[in-house]
Parts: sequence; C-alpha cells; structure tokens
Amino acid sequence: MNIIDFILGTPLGYLFRACYMFAEDFGLAIILFTLLTKVIFFPLSFVSQKNSVIMVKIKPKLDDIQLRYEGEFEAMMKEQKALYKEENYSTFKAVLPLLVQIPITLGVISVMYNPDRHLPVGYNSFSLGLNLSDLPQNLLIPILSGLSAFLLSAVQNYLNPLTRESSFLNKWGIAIFLTGFSGYFAAVCPAGVGIYWIAGNVFSIAVTFICNAIYNPKKYIDYENRSVKPKLSKEEKLAKKEKRHTEKAHEKADMKKFFNEENKKEIVFYSESSGFYKYFQHFIDYILNNSDITIHYLTSDLNDQVFNIKHERFETYFCSIGGLITTFMKMDCEIMVLTLPDLEQYHIKRSLVKKDIEYIYADHGEGSYHLMLRKGALDHYDTIFCYSKNHNEEIRATEKVYNLSKKKLVNVGFGLFDVLSENYENMPKIKKDKPQILIAPSWQKDNILESCLTQLIDSLLIGDYHIIIRPHPEFIKRFPSKMKLIFDKYTDKLSDDFEIQTDFSSNETVYQSDLVITDWSSIAQEFSFTTKKPSLFINTPMKVMNLEWQKIEIEPQEIWIRNEIGISLDMDKLETAKAVVDELIINSRDYEKIIDDLVSDLMYNIGNTAEVGGEYLIKQIKDRRNRR
Repeated sequence: MNIIDFILGTPLGYLFRACYMFAEDFGLAIILFTLLTKVIFFPLSFVSQKNSVIMVKIKPKLDDIQLRYEGEFEAMMKEQKALYKEENYSTFKAVLPLLVQIPITLGVISVMYNPDRHLPVGYNSFSLGLNLSDLPQNLLIPILSGLSAFLLSAVQNYLNPLTRESSFLNKWGIAIFLTGFSGYFAAVCPAGVGIYWIAGNVFSIAVTFICNAIYNPKKYIDYENRSVKPKLSKEEKLAKKEKRHTEKAHEKADMKKFFNEENKKEIVFYSESSGFYKYFQHFIDYILNNSDITIHYLTSDLNDQVFNIKHERFETYFCSIGGLITTFMKMDCEIMVLTLPDLEQYHIKRSLVKKDIEYIYADHGEGSYHLMLRKGALDHYDTIFCYSKNHNEEIRATEKVYNLSKKKLVNVGFGLFDVLSENYENMPKIKKDKPQILIAPSWQKDNILESCLTQLIDSLLIGDYHIIIRPHPEFIKRFPSKMKLIFDKYTDKLSDDFEIQTDFSSNETVYQSDLVITDWSSIAQEFSFTTKKPSLFINTPMKVMNLEWQKIEIEPQEIWIRNEIGISLDMDKLETAKAVVDELIINSRDYEKIIDDLVSDLMYNIGNTAEVGGEYLIKQIKDRRNRR
C-alpha cells in the first residue's frame, strides 16, 4: 500500500490539494476533483464509445465467422483478428477506461485515508457539516452511492452500445450487483471515497449522454436489419442438451471400443458428417468385396448413415468434434483416410502413439488445391489420392515453390463421378413443360444467397421456368436465421414453378435440371461433367482459401473452366441473366462434345476409380502385414 500511496497518492494528492485550495471545502473539492478527472479522461471515454459502436456494428460478421468456422478455433481466431483490423476495432481500447479508472480509484482511496498529508491544517469539512474523514459508516453516503450506481446502470442499459446488446438478465443482474457493491464500498471506506464514487457515477451519466450526442450509435448501426445468431427456445435448448447427453454416452462407449487393446485396426476412415460417406463408399465396397480387411469408420455425426450398414468387417464409431483432438493424438492404425485438410495446421494432429501411420487425403471434389485449400493444408499428409491432372500438377508445383519433400501421389480418379455418371445413365429422363433451373450456390461468404439472390430471381421471372433454390447443406446448418429470411421473403411465391429444396437425400433435382446456376461451388463440375449440360456461373467474390495461390503458376481450374463448360456472368450484369439462361438452354447440345472431351482429358481412371484406389489400399495393408 505504501508503494501505491507513493506512486498514485502523491500526484493525485497535489491535484486534490489544488481543488481544495480553489473550493475551500473538502466535499466540494472531491466533487471538483472528480469532475476534472472526467474532463481529462473524456477522450478515452469517447474512444471507447466509438470502439463499442464498431463492435456492435460488426457483431453480425462475428456471428457469421463463428458459425462458418465452427470447430476450427484457430481459423476462427484468425478471421476475427482480420475483421478487427479491417474495421479498426481494438480490444485494448475496450478495456482502456477501466485500466485508467482502477489506479485513479486506488489513488483516491490513498488520499482519503490520509487527507492531512495533502491538505492544510484545519481544512473545512463538507458543507453538510459532516467530518467525512472520520465517518466511514455514515448511512447517507452508502445509500446515495448505491442509488447513483443503479441510475448509471439504467442509463447505460439504454444508451451504451454494448450494454444494450446484453440479455435482460445480464443487464439488470449487473445493475443490481453494482448497486449493492457501490453501497457496500462506500460504507466500508472513508466517506470521502463515497462522495468521489457518487460524483463519479453522476458525471459518468453525463459523459454517456454527451458521447451518444456526439457519436450516435443509431447513425452507424442498422438495428432493424441485423442478422444474428438465432435465440433458441426452451424446447430447442432442452433438445440440444439431451442431444449432447446422448452424444456423450455414445462417444464414451464407442471410444472405449475403438481403443480396446484387442481391437487391432489396420485402416481407419474419418468422416465429418453423413454426407461424406459418398467420397469413401467405392473404396470401402471394393476392400470389403476383395480382401479380408476390416474397415474401421470414425464419424463425428451421430446420425451418420454408416450406422445403418451391417457388415461383419465394417465397424463404426462416433467421436464428437471436441473429442477429435485426443482421439487423433492416440490413433494406432496402419492407414488413415480423410477428406479433412489442414492436418497438423490446427487442432487435428498426427498420432503421437504411432509415428508411421500413412495419412491419405481424399478431397471432396476435383477442384484446385492451391486455391480452395489453405496454405500448407496438405503438407503433413503422406499420400494424396489425385482425381484429375490438375491435382497432380498443383501438388508438384507447390512442393517446388516451398521446397517441400515429395508426397506419394496416387492417380485414382474421382469415384463420386463414376457413381453419379452411372446413376444418371440409369435415371429415367422426365419430359418437362418448362426448363428446370437449379440455383445451387456454395456456402462461402458472399455466396449467391447472401449477395444477389433477389436480383437473380427477379431477372429470371418465375413462371417462365421451373426454378429450384438448393442451398448448400452447410449453409442451412450454420445459418438458420439467414434461411428463415429467405423463406419469409419467398413464401408467397412458392408454387409448382418455384421451390426451395432442403431435403438432400436425393440428387434427382440436380440431374433432372436443364441448367445449374452457381457461384464457386463444385456442383457445377459434378452437374456438367455428369450430364454434359452447361452451367451458369455468377461472379460473386471468388472463394480464396490460400492468399498465396498465385505463387503456384497454374491457373486454378475453378477460374478457367467457367467459360469452358458454360458462361460466367458478372454481378452487375444480372439483368441479362434470363437472356443468358435462354442461350445456354437452346445451345445445350453444343456443349456435349466439348464437356465430354474435357472430362476425358482431365480426369483419371473414369469408371475404374474404386478398383485403382481399393487395390492401392489393400496392397499397402498387405505390405505392412509382411513387415510385421
């Protein structure tokens, strides 16, 4: 306390003495001293006001980042940091007023406990006639202190940009706490501290009004049209809690079985959700039909379709996203196959238990790695299953640019394309009265649904076509509030000619369509490569996961292919969308040979992916068996 008294009490004592010499009254000097501190530090309060407005303004973007990067903590923090920098928000500015107020309060306490050191002998007490330095338990001061704190809280609940965003319980719970604390604080300290506290609260109210008058939050924050994370109802909260309980019980049982010492695992497939099984199915079926190898399938989706598969050599396990860290670190198999990039980049690491596991990456599509994956996303994989020539070329070029050791590249082909092509050939072709247009965007930031859906729909004119909006499943899962806005907007227009699809159990709507409209989604390649029909690409902001993609001097497939298998349209030309759609549909047959030749030249082992990839996995397991 002596150090605090010397560092803080002494300079504040001189300031307080000056106030007393001017007011010639102890109590009035405290009020004047408090006013001076508020005036001196008003710029900090104003900076805090602007900073708070920025935080409230970008709150929807922060919610968007949290939803878009759920389960990827490091990536989420990186995006938040970039947003703070872009919007000039500072976490330091947010706490700066508090950092200043704490030492001032400590210094004031030091002065109030030792007023004789700073004031002339025989100084006058407060005009009420109370000897404030000798009456720490005076009742009037604690009562006024508590009331002023409550009034300040009420004003801030209404005017402070950040506080008004809090829940009712948080706002008034804190108000009650501060009221009680302020009263207690004034009761146990010298009454001069209480006077300082009361004056500080009153002047803070004035500062709040002044800051709002100078920098009105309503001028910068669109309170009427803010997309935020939806609030859950009691029933939804209960259902979410029960789901977590169920998942925890399943995970505990499955992980006990997974890590049982007698459970010798040779090959493990990991899937993030049920929808990813389609990328593994052809390999798994081939292995089960052509070897004695047992497949161990690890998924983070308790409702994954694989739990319905019954086969004596197909074992399934559930592991939550949160449990992946320890599960991967303890992995003890021979081969692991994943569609998950960024191994070792964030929370998913290679095994600490078994160092020679062969980690194999199998992508969701045959898009460009150096554009659609983050820098270093594949650096810690041993083997890459390449679907097309661009995969092979991009990986070798990346290794050369960054001087990386060479990975094993297995040119397997794209198994999903084989399955889709077969299904399409066997699918009955439905004759339609009107062309069917499928709008199927990605779920990246600023996709069609977020940036230009209204303009696009208005241009196409419902009635001339059968229009289906097919949001990406991840968009529906992560942004329910945005989906609700879309449904609310188009409810009156839903009809036989206009629908919004949210059931993805079948791809029939995709392959029965005459045209797909997308932004940067790989569904265009899947649709056009399979049906040999063209696609229309809307040039929304390009999806770029790797900011250094241009160091790899290969034009990404997502860019050059847009005008090979269809037409790309800038967002400022959306009023011409109908004319472009009509042109593509009329000339659809002209694209058949172009797309067929492109697919034949680009993709590996068409129709034979399952055998090539399956044989590689079987051979690797047999070789490891022989070495043991």
